[in-house]
Amino acid sequence: MALKTVPTVDYHDFISRDPHKRTQFIQDLGDAFSQIGFVIVKNHGVSEALRQELFDISREIFEQPVAIKQQYEDMQNGGQRGYISKGRETAKGEKVPDLKEFWHIGQEVVNEPALQEAYPDNIWMNEVPQLQTVGMKVYRTFEDTGRNLLKAIALYLDLAEDYFDAKIHNGNSVLRLLHYFPVTNMEQIEEGAVRAAAHGDINLITLLMGGSAKGLQAKNSDGAWVDISPNENEIVINIGDMLHRHTNGRLKSTIHRVINLDKESMLHPRYSAPFFLHPRGDMDLSCLDNCVSENQPKGYEDINAGDFLRERIQQLGLLKK
Repeated sequence: MALKTVPTVDYHDFISRDPHKRTQFIQDLGDAFSQIGFVIVKNHGVSEALRQELFDISREIFEQPVAIKQQYEDMQNGGQRGYISKGRETAKGEKVPDLKEFWHIGQEVVNEPALQEAYPDNIWMNEVPQLQTVGMKVYRTFEDTGRNLLKAIALYLDLAEDYFDAKIHNGNSVLRLLHYFPVTNMEQIEEGAVRAAAHGDINLITLLMGGSAKGLQAKNSDGAWVDISPNENEIVINIGDMLHRHTNGRLKSTIHRVINLDKESMLHPRYSAPFFLHPRGDMDLSCLDNCVSENQPKGYEDINAGDFLRERIQQLGLLKK
């Protein structure tokens, strides 16, 4: 039976010393990911003060003149760092760009010079000096929360609790400061354009912190769109295509979108901050043996995370083939 709502779990239950609460958290988290691919998490580690500070900075970035923002756009890095302007990202399989602009903050590699050389350098906006400090603080907080959530996922899959630890150490994760800009005249936008067209995420898991406005929806197993409306102090977690592939579809990378609710809502900006938790490029995404059976045969060819990411960035139009 398809879920009509997205379940909510309490992160404190997993990090608590109560074995019953911890076991129940693992079960509830894994079941949600197996059924709809999404879960809402409360008590996730980002304080309300830090959340507010991040969205204040995000507004400050996107309120800058276009000419200033474009100084921080590097067309050669596939949109992996810095500013990405309006009209540059188009969902896989879509022809019309999304109605958004965003800023990417990436990994600051520790003690691995070769890997540091492989990742693009972060780009910081001189006009918003707090961006680096606050951005990296949120990045590290979500990285830690994501690491623990992957421990719970590993246990749900009957893997060693630390299965993902080495695979995500210095991984190519990205924090996106996202601005769905106001549209004052709907007749002036391309037919079919929405704030974020239906898509699946590329990575292992995504941790999404909302800033304002509704509109996020996920498609359940019956093909119906389910509204996702967390409270301000909650985050949304979803499975990405890499983990869907690695678990041979046991954990679902669910198609989701951000719709244009109505003309009135489109007059207002919508801010959010997804953290796309990526592994290292050399992680083997081959289907796990314990997720392949006679009833669920292997559905995906072997590939590593780096090659898979490159293919998908090209499909999004952010990197030329």
